[in-house]
Amino acid sequence: MGQAQQTENAGEIDVKALQDMYKKFVTECPSGVLFLHEFKRFFGVDPTGEASDYAENMFRAFDSNGDNTIDFLEFVAALNLVFRGDMEHKLRWSFKVYDKDSNGYVDKDELRSIINSIYCVNKGTKPDTSQPHLTVDDAVERILKAVDTDGDGFINMEEFIKGAQQDPWVLSMLKLNVNPSLWVLEQRRKSAHF
Repeated sequence: MGQAQQTENAGEIDVKALQDMYKKFVTECPSGVLFLHEFKRFFGVDPTGEASDYAENMFRAFDSNGDNTIDFLEFVAALNLVFRGDMEHKLRWSFKVYDKDSNGYVDKDELRSIINSIYCVNKGTKPDTSQPHLTVDDAVERILKAVDTDGDGFINMEEFIKGAQQDPWVLSMLKLNVNPSLWVLEQRRKSAHF
């Protein structure tokens, strides 16, 4: 009993949320795996909407064995990393999302694509007034200037992690905050309206 309280206080996945995710996973994917189109539907992403590109990159990062599907173990492993992993592990996972072609570095186009997706996804949220709002291109240039230490126009994993750890603004831009519990709650809210 004390351990359950401890787990809940540690910021880990709530057992009820995990059960809800599993029920939704099994309902949506009786085959036991999620394909990209199911992944988008699972999280309520319009396949042609602004969040579609972002969702594809998230899918790729969740798909740890690269078989173009996500089984529940991959899903839970990714969630566990997001909730329990240390900052370096979270940044390594985020790097996989940014590195769209999985070639080991993030180029300016990949960076622009993800930053643009993040801006589109966050469009409806309250802006952070402590920082001036930057355009996508300004944000990309600022990140490259801060992170690309060798000036080659590409960010490797080491530069990505080191740069994020040295600059709080860069960290907030590069560290992808994924809260699947909120996704599940949003899905519940949407289904209650139908």
